[in-house]
Amino acid sequence: MASDQPPKLGEDELSQHIGAMALQTDTLLDAIFTDYTNHHASERLVEAMAYATLNGGKRIRAYLVYGGAGVINGQNDQAPQHGIARVAAAFECLHAYSLIHDDLPAMDDAATRRGKPSCHLAYDEATAILAGDALQTLAFAVLADPDTHQDDRIRADLVLELASAAGCAGMAGGQMLDLEAETRRFSQSETMQMQALKTGALITSSVVAGGRFAGADQASLTQLRTYGQAVGQAFQIADDLLDAEGDEAIVGKPLGQDDWRGKATLVAHLGLDAARKEAERQVRLAKEALGRIPNSAPLWLARLTALADFIITRKA
Repeated sequence: MASDQPPKLGEDELSQHIGAMALQTDTLLDAIFTDYTNHHASERLVEAMAYATLNGGKRIRAYLVYGGAGVINGQNDQAPQHGIARVAAAFECLHAYSLIHDDLPAMDDAATRRGKPSCHLAYDEATAILAGDALQTLAFAVLADPDTHQDDRIRADLVLELASAAGCAGMAGGQMLDLEAETRRFSQSETMQMQALKTGALITSSVVAGGRFAGADQASLTQLRTYGQAVGQAFQIADDLLDAEGDEAIVGKPLGQDDWRGKATLVAHLGLDAARKEAERQVRLAKEALGRIPNSAPLWLARLTALADFIITRKA
């Protein structure tokens, strides 16, 4: 059974490990884009895809993919399996697509992303839309490729997992609700549902996909999903808190957007202090779920535990 007291991991140690795993993900992504440049017609399109993806993100979703696999099979993170790195890269491609489209004038009309001009300003709106489209399809192509996993059933499960998180019952549906929330007042429960779809679905799917890759049983997948849902809710609350009181120079994008656009947030419903307490409650739920995973790898258990804490203390 999982240890009641996983080894403690300091924030600096966790940050260093997230950075190391992010570097491995970025290296693979860079190789994928280089191959696309060499074998596809539009160099400008691939440049826009790479611009939006290789732009200094923390790679939290990629790390959750590694963590979901690691807590199940104790993978060697010094030399992770090539396949799990491909799964991590696929989720980052899907995430990058969502950010490109989220920043468009028709959506949030954001001028910067991670301290750089948004893709539609660095290139143009049409190129940005196509780059997002191409990143989305690339994510599924990577997951479906036999190079990702030799078991075709697992590859199919990974494709279905990501599709469920990205579509109308996941991220796209959540984004639609987010737009609707600008025209009418959402209740607290509606706001939580919207955030669970828009942000939480992909976060949840990331850690579950890692477990699926590692061959986790249904009981373990259920706990990974519970962990992901709680972390996703805490992540969104932390984002809302940063939008309300963060440092724009550190966050790397315009702040105060939620307020002037009238967006539905738990901060708006609860206030700053109560929202922080709700985020802390979600972190506790995430940790409890981890503790119910049988035979979990202690080091990765500690990392996912520390990640849940990091989610609500981050500054960007």
